[in-house]
Amino acid sequence: MNLDKEFWYSAYQPNTDLTPEIVQKAEALLGLKLPASYINLLNIQNGGETQGLVCPTTVKTSWADNHVSVEELFGIDLLDGGEETEERDTSEFNILDSIRFTQEWGLPENQIVLCGDRNGCITIDYRQEGIEPIVTWLDMEMKEDIQLAENFAAFLNKLVPFEKFNG
Repeated sequence: MNLDKEFWYSAYQPNTDLTPEIVQKAEALLGLKLPASYINLLNIQNGGETQGLVCPTTVKTSWADNHVSVEELFGIDLLDGGEETEERDTSEFNILDSIRFTQEWGLPENQIVLCGDRNGCITIDYRQEGIEPIVTWLDMEMKEDIQLAENFAAFLNKLVPFEKFNG
């Protein structure tokens, strides 16, 4: 997949351009190191709507029989300089909300929410220490905890435009 032309929806840009300083602040706030392949994608566009992608699965999920939707991907937004506050005003496409989502949605610890909502989300999953984080589908209500890919780069390679998905 050509990430410049086939991943992001046209010119939609909800967050400011990514800088090394933004990445460093985000990693400090989250207490986790972000995968290089994720940062490379955010350097093209820092979050927003995708071209309407799906990630095929080998098992049924609460989303569909054979895939989960990737309609957006959260970026990094430090609207208030990166201060973690209860009422921090951020864009709707922000991984820094993962801390709040973990508490509100009852997610396992050490997750970075990439897209979705309390009814199902895709995360970068850091629960297994000492290895590169995996990408996971979590639906806490349905008790689904499904590995989608062994890392973020592999996750990107699995994505298919919905209109070309033959599942």
